[in-house]
Amino acid sequence: MGSGHRLGRRFGWLWGAYGTSALGTWLAFGAFPLIAIQVLHAGPAEVAALSSVGAAVGAAVAVPLGPWVEFRRKRPVLIAMDLVRFAALLTIPAAYALGALTFLQLLLVSVVVAAADITFRAASGAYLKTLLPAEDLLVANARFESTTWTTTIIGPPLGGAAIGLLGPVATVVADAVSYLLSALGIRATGGQEPPPERRETAPERQEAAPDRRETAPERQEAAPDRRETAPERQEAAPERRETARLRAGDLLDGWRYILADAALRPLFFNTALFNALVMAAQPLMAVLMLGRLGFEPWQYGLAFAAPSIGGLLGSRLARPLVTRYGQHHVLVVVGTLRALWSVGLAFTGPGTWGLLLVMGVELGLIFCCGVFNPVYATYRLERTPTDRVTRTLSAWAVTTKASTALLTAVWGVLGGLLGPRTAIGLAGVLLLATPLLLPRHDHPPQREPEPARSHT
Repeated sequence: MGSGHRLGRRFGWLWGAYGTSALGTWLAFGAFPLIAIQVLHAGPAEVAALSSVGAAVGAAVAVPLGPWVEFRRKRPVLIAMDLVRFAALLTIPAAYALGALTFLQLLLVSVVVAAADITFRAASGAYLKTLLPAEDLLVANARFESTTWTTTIIGPPLGGAAIGLLGPVATVVADAVSYLLSALGIRATGGQEPPPERRETAPERQEAAPDRRETAPERQEAAPDRRETAPERQEAAPERRETARLRAGDLLDGWRYILADAALRPLFFNTALFNALVMAAQPLMAVLMLGRLGFEPWQYGLAFAAPSIGGLLGSRLARPLVTRYGQHHVLVVVGTLRALWSVGLAFTGPGTWGLLLVMGVELGLIFCCGVFNPVYATYRLERTPTDRVTRTLSAWAVTTKASTALLTAVWGVLGGLLGPRTAIGLAGVLLLATPLLLPRHDHPPQREPEPARSHT
C-alpha cells in the first residue's frame, strides 16, 4: 500500500498499530446489533438506540477530554485509549460466558468505546504532527486512508465467516485484542515526545503567540536544548502544573477556533453534514434492500464491501492530484463530486441491475471520499497550530458523531412516514447542497515553526 516515500520507523509502528485496530473494528462490524438481536432478543427500537444513543452519549463524554488531552503528551494518551477500549470490549465476552450479559452493558460499552474513539483520533492527529514534517502529512494521511479501505474490503467478509462459525461475541474478542496490539505498536514507536505547548493564561498572550513564534524562530529551535537544563525546568513547572486544571472555558476552545477560521469553518459544516446524511441513509438502505427488494444478506454485504476498492484507489491518487492541481482545487472539486452520487440510491430496484446500481453508486462515492479524506485531513492539520490540534480535532469529531446520531434518528422517523426510498432520495438531494459549504478561497495556513521531533 505504501509508495516509495519513506516516513521512518516510528511512523511505521504507528501505521501498523492503526491498521491492526482498523482490521479489528471491521471484523466486528455489526457485532453489537447482532448480539442485541440474537443473544438478548432486542427489538428494533433497542437496536436503533444502541447505534444512535451510544454514539451521542459517547460524544458528550468526550467533550471535556479534548482540552484535557491537549496539554499532555499524546503517546501515553493513545496507549491509554487503546487499553480502555480493550478492557471495555472484553467485558462483553466475559459477561456472556457467565450468562450475565445485559442490554445496558452493551449500551455502556458502546458509550465508552465511542468516547475513547473520539479522544484517540484527536490525540493521534496531534501526535502525527509532531512525528512528521509538514510536507509528509499528506503521504501519511493517504496511507491511513488506504489502510481504512483495505480493512473495509477484507474485514466484514472475514468477520461474517467468524460470526457464522463462532458467533458474534467472537468478533468482539478479536476487536478487543486488536486494540491491545495497537497499544503495543504505539508503545514501540519509542522516542521522546516533545512536551506540549504551555497554556496561555490571557487572551492577549494567545493573540501574541503567533507573532512571537514568527519573530523568534531561533528561540523555538533552541527550546529542546534549553529544556534539558534544570533552571528552565524549574521555570516551566508552574505552567505545567496549571495545565492540570481544566477550566470551563476550555471545553469550547476547539469550536471557537474552528468557527473563527475562515477556511475551517465552512469545511467543518460541510464534513459534518455530509457524513451525517450519508450515514443516516444506511439503515434505510438495509430496510429497502433486505426487506422490500428481497436481496440476500451476502448480496447486501457485497454491495457495500466491494466498492471499497474505490477508496483504496482514490487514496493512492490523492498526493499526485494535489501535486499537479493544488490542495485547495482538489478539495473543492472532489468535495463537489462526492456529493453527486448518493441520490442515485433512491432508484435501486430488485435483481442484478439493482445490485449493480448500488455498487456503481457506492464505487463513485467511495472513490471520491478516498481522494477527499486525506487531503482534507492534511488541510485541517496544516491550518491548526500544534498547541490547538487536539481540542480542534476533538470538537470536530464530537460534532460529527452527534450530528450523525441525530440525523440517523430523524431519518428513521422519515423512513417510517415517507417510506425508505423517499427518505433515501431526500438525503441524496440535500447532499447536493453540501458543496456550497466548501471553502471558496485558498487561505494560506498560519506559519509556525517546525515541531521538535525526537530521535531514538
